[in-house]
Amino acid sequence: MTRERVRALLQRVASGDITPESALDELARAPIESLDFATLDHHRALRQGFPEVVFGSGKTPTQIVEIAGRLSARGERTLITRADAAALEALRARWPNARVNEVARTAIIPEPNVKPATEGPILIVTAGTSDLPVAEEAAETLLAASLCAERLTDVGVAGIHRLLAQSEALQRARTIIVVAGMDGALPSVVGGLVACPVIAVPTSVGYGASFGGLAALLTMLNSCAAGVTVVNIDNGFGAALAAVRLLAA
Repeated sequence: MTRERVRALLQRVASGDITPESALDELARAPIESLDFATLDHHRALRQGFPEVVFGSGKTPTQIVEIAGRLSARGERTLITRADAAALEALRARWPNARVNEVARTAIIPEPNVKPATEGPILIVTAGTSDLPVAEEAAETLLAASLCAERLTDVGVAGIHRLLAQSEALQRARTIIVVAGMDGALPSVVGGLVACPVIAVPTSVGYGASFGGLAALLTMLNSCAAGVTVVNIDNGFGAALAAVRLLAA
């Protein structure tokens, strides 16, 4: 149940197309729906502006398809994250119109309509190609919110001239999501070059002393560029939702 759907319902009541009782019946279609293995929150979009998301990790393809079916049946755009190959195949078979991204391990039902950027773009910057799965998760989450992101790929500090050559793109952006593993230094550099919000995403990419992304996380939390926001390790989804909330403020 989205705010747009509630607004349309209220407009139909105001115009006399339906009775207040019919509108109440529609709204009373439980905000919560219980399945044997899940409890669905159908009013999350009404409260938060973004519907419930299906976290695929640990769920069977059958469970994921069932949950996605219940959510999409209420007219909600449905985003599935961290889905394995079997789950993505099951989703594609059930919804041929779904947008599936194997790199991001995501699916969106149905294919989203993307709003053209009226101001600067949202920019997703990756330190290395190995960070792309997390960056793509962020990009797909933005698409589920009808927002399109531009990308700068493989511009890490080991060859900082690659980033500096993209100064124009950095300055045009209204929000930047920076995805980096290894030493996690890239968000500090970006944060020192721009005035827009910077959201840092540490990834688990790196050699032994990276400690599965902990080294990058600590670097980003200790950024010398003021005002950099940091999300959890590999949390492209969370970074995208933070950007959505910033842009809606």
